[in-house]
Amino acid sequence: MDAVAHFTLLARYNVWATARLLDAVRALPEEDYRRDVGLFFKSIHGTLNHLLVGEHLLWFVRFAEARSPTVALDAEVEPDRVQLDARLREGAARWAPLIASFKPDRWSGTLDYTTMRGTAASLPFAATLAHVFNHGTHHRGQITAALTALGQPSPELDLVYFLQNPSQP
Repeated sequence: MDAVAHFTLLARYNVWATARLLDAVRALPEEDYRRDVGLFFKSIHGTLNHLLVGEHLLWFVRFAEARSPTVALDAEVEPDRVQLDARLREGAARWAPLIASFKPDRWSGTLDYTTMRGTAASLPFAATLAHVFNHGTHHRGQITAALTALGQPSPELDLVYFLQNPSQP
């Protein structure tokens, strides 16, 4: 499997897992949605905001525009549940078209961008994109664990499950 096919598959998983997770979270009452459910978890709302910032507002912009916007990883950039849900879904859907736009020589090159402080940065392109998808998987896993701790049924969000069920969109 070439890099484009590999990362397109990861982007599809990202969309699928984000949608499944948000469907599960939607059923939570507000007090559980914003409650800290354990030592390793912020509130579910805070973790979803972190996912929005890290995956879409920082790294997507770095890959698409070669710059870092001024937004903090711990910021609650979207206080409204419905808007946050919509922004996460829209953000997840943007990755596959971006990946398809990369020319073959980009995959073995570097991701060059300017940090929010104006410093030039250069990272391995494919490895950095893999890190972005790993980051999203990590935070969806935190929320899945939080849902379990709250006594809510937890969706199957494992990448292995996704790959073994080809009927998934």
